[in-house]
Amino acid sequence: MTAARAPRDLTRFAWLSIAAAVATITLKTYAWLVTGSVGLLSDAAESVVNLVAAFVALIALRIAARPADDNHHFGHAKAEYFSAAIEGVMIFIAAAAILFTAVERFLHPMPLENVGIGLAVSVVASVINGGVAFVLLRAGRTHRSLTLTADGKHLMTDVWTSVGVVVGVILVSLTGWQQLDPLIAFGVGVNIIVTGWKLISESSAGLMDVALPEEDHEVIVGVLQKFSREDEVLFHGLRTRQAGHERFVRVDMLVPGAWSVRRGHDLIEDLEAALRAELPDLDMVVHLEPLEDPRAYADHPVEVPIHPLPSPSE
Repeated sequence: MTAARAPRDLTRFAWLSIAAAVATITLKTYAWLVTGSVGLLSDAAESVVNLVAAFVALIALRIAARPADDNHHFGHAKAEYFSAAIEGVMIFIAAAAILFTAVERFLHPMPLENVGIGLAVSVVASVINGGVAFVLLRAGRTHRSLTLTADGKHLMTDVWTSVGVVVGVILVSLTGWQQLDPLIAFGVGVNIIVTGWKLISESSAGLMDVALPEEDHEVIVGVLQKFSREDEVLFHGLRTRQAGHERFVRVDMLVPGAWSVRRGHDLIEDLEAALRAELPDLDMVVHLEPLEDPRAYADHPVEVPIHPLPSPSE
């Protein structure tokens, strides 16, 4: 028993990410060309990954926005997990290229040129990335989109990467130690690998139908407890999962067998309304069973305790 909802079209955020990636690639590549810094080269390479990831996000968000159809009864929201996984793999590839370049430049150092111009351009690119990352992270939280959150985190990682590279280039200019530049680039590569691993882990958890976060579970159990009544209305067999921004909940509601179908149905409608008021994007299945039937208590390998709240008199 669930109400149909129109999927959200979030592709405008992907286009924003694409525009930011094109701008930062242009700026950072120019900064690398005028300075010769392998640190700035690694920064530009990560922006190329950002661009590819943004296009993947665009495709994933378009698919996720499709409504349920004959072959996908629960919609297409899981497409967002594929986007995060692909982005994680691309990050690994970019990191490998950065690490290789950093080692080669460490063994064969080269002096930096036009440091002031290069750093100024890199700072402008970082400001653009930071602003877009803030928008994407806020949109990701608002719409519960793993794709937007992953893209925002990646861009924010890029910002901190750029800060590290800028500091490294400044130190090279002040100290004259050329090997410091590739060392910073190597650190950038390691940081990118960590980001990629986190994205792949999050997407894998979603594809494995991980349960809702603990805070969501607490909200659900709290609402169920308010509807529970000793010897009249009990709940058990609570199971949850998430797919993109969608939340899925299944629970058994046990009521006296003498109740009419209408009375049980009305209670379920009230329960679903109360839960959706607390948790938007909730897809619920409530299985109605007779309280007196022993079979109603079987076949629940994972049981979440749901005890009725005490009455005010108690």
